[in-house]
Amino acid sequence: MSVVILAAGKGTRMYSDLPKVLHTLAGKAMVQHVIDAANELGAAHVHLVYGHGGDLLKQALKDDNLNWVLQAEQLGTGHAMQQAAPFFADDEDILMLYGDVPLISVETLQRLRDAKPQGGIGLLTVKLDDPTGYGRITRENGKVTGIVEHKDATDEQRQIQEIGPGDQHRHSDCQRRRYETLAGEADQQ
Repeated sequence: MSVVILAAGKGTRMYSDLPKVLHTLAGKAMVQHVIDAANELGAAHVHLVYGHGGDLLKQALKDDNLNWVLQAEQLGTGHAMQQAAPFFADDEDILMLYGDVPLISVETLQRLRDAKPQGGIGLLTVKLDDPTGYGRITRENGKVTGIVEHKDATDEQRQIQEIGPGDQHRHSDCQRRRYETLAGEADQQ
């Protein structure tokens, strides 16, 4: 199993020159908490997709299990996964995590890993009393049909309390098929 950690964003809303994922929580950089969880989960490979502040990230994160993947232009999640895809084995599970979600537990990641999506995607979701600002999970007959970003959601969709924080489980074949065809799609990816 490989883990891809997305850490290329600038974090402009933090108003800091320090990359968002390097801000500390409980004495460690946010992204270090995610890396530690991936290692504890037993990931064979941890691919860190970086962009903004790459030199600072490399100085701060000393982990021999990290494969550094440059995303020179930050063109969204799909593009970030395209950059990492060449490093995936032909037959392996892929967990996609965000470097700015330091409180993800190993137990939650184990459940996501064990979900074993068959030819599709395992998606971590949560229901919030106030989901303002988060992408909403849309369903039809109980099956997930999409994620609609808050800014793009209709008034009806904004009533949905189930959100997708983004963590995903895919098989490498599904990963390649999905992102080989991706060409500058909207932020909905």
